[in-house]
Amino acid sequence: MLSRTADNLYWMARYVERAENMARILDVSHRMHQLPHNGEGSGAEWEPALIISGQKPSYEARFDEITASHVIAFMALDPENPSSIVSTLGSARENARAERFVLPVEMFESLNATWLELRSITYTKLLEWGFREFFEWVKERCHQFNGTTVSTMVQTDAYSFTRLGTFIERGDNTARLLDVKYHVLAPDEDRLDEAVDYYQWGAVLRAMSAFKAYRITYRDSIKPRKVIELLTLRREFPRSLHHCTHAASLLLEEMSPDTEAARLAGEINARLRYGRVQDITRRGLHAFLTEFIARNALISNEVGRAFHLEASTTLPPAHRRQRQRQF
Repeated sequence: MLSRTADNLYWMARYVERAENMARILDVSHRMHQLPHNGEGSGAEWEPALIISGQKPSYEARFDEITASHVIAFMALDPENPSSIVSTLGSARENARAERFVLPVEMFESLNATWLELRSITYTKLLEWGFREFFEWVKERCHQFNGTTVSTMVQTDAYSFTRLGTFIERGDNTARLLDVKYHVLAPDEDRLDEAVDYYQWGAVLRAMSAFKAYRITYRDSIKPRKVIELLTLRREFPRSLHHCTHAASLLLEEMSPDTEAARLAGEINARLRYGRVQDITRRGLHAFLTEFIARNALISNEVGRAFHLEASTTLPPAHRRQRQRQF
């Protein structure tokens, strides 16, 4: 298998997952913005969205103030923003197009149809459609692609690299969303149990498709510590940090168990498997999540080193130096 093929498939999956998570970030910001106590035009709920995605510097270079309309247009539809939904899905499509001989026809057609439809959406059409409906559409299309991947792709190394990209990107985005939203809702660790806003924490759970999972798991009212536990330590929830690292660890053990990437993934997975939520909050959630994000990025770097993938980048393969090294 060519390292270029592995690289394209790995980043194709990461870009699709990134687009879905961008929709989730915008969705939770929009839900919080719609709550009655928020002022009209307030940017308090939109600044964290820019921070989570690392887009605040590029946004501030183009806009003087943070508003809902500017942030949504910038993060969803701006083709000049390499991290926008339209750009990430365009990058995913380019990676998929380069590897059409490897992918099932259904996978490429699903991704291509999504990108073509998305490219025709303007901000005016988005207003007519509705923000929440648009975010749900993006999530549904990404789910369709992932479902097609699992049900149609031959489970060889190509499949493993595709799934690995999904779980590494998903873990990173779950940690980022939880970190920023947590400090908006409960900035004081010592008063965590008092910092309960049912609607705002409910918005976070809904943005992660975790509201019903919370009800099934805890059968209790929404409490911050339990939200943290669900999104970090509960392996049965597919967007939790534990689930993502467990899946990545299994894939790396199958592909190349002697690599540093496999060792790092196994180490993080063990910490999450035997960790307790009280240990996380006692240490500080921000410190815990910051370390996770750094270690997750280190796994990605080690994957690139072990399998001779291209350096991490947000640019599609047409803008990257192509390599044909075989492993």
